[in-house]
Amino acid sequence: MGYIVHITRRANWWDEHGPDISTREWEDVVDVDPDLVMIPMPEGGWTDGPPRWIAVLGGGAEAMAWQSGSVMARYPSDVMIAKMVVVARALGARVQGDDGEFYTG
Repeated sequence: MGYIVHITRRANWWDEHGPDISTREWEDVVDVDPDLVMIPMPEGGWTDGPPRWIAVLGGGAEAMAWQSGSVMARYPSDVMIAKMVVVARALGARVQGDDGEFYTG
């Protein structure tokens, strides 16, 4: 599966219960961010289940996807993590890596 960084409102991204980010909130943030564009998930995409849309950054080299109440990116660069922090702030959430570390900027 690879290393994933998450935008979440839960105490920890792996918690089964807690406040979710809705698809509408996610879409609204992407709509107003000039650096992000929402596109359909390519065939064989890396998320499970709908919705099958991703927000791409920098001409599509990197992407974030909403899934199950949070947003995630696989192997994000420092530039993507910085953008995730901006998105998280707009969503009233925070950015956390697979190992539990938090990113603030």
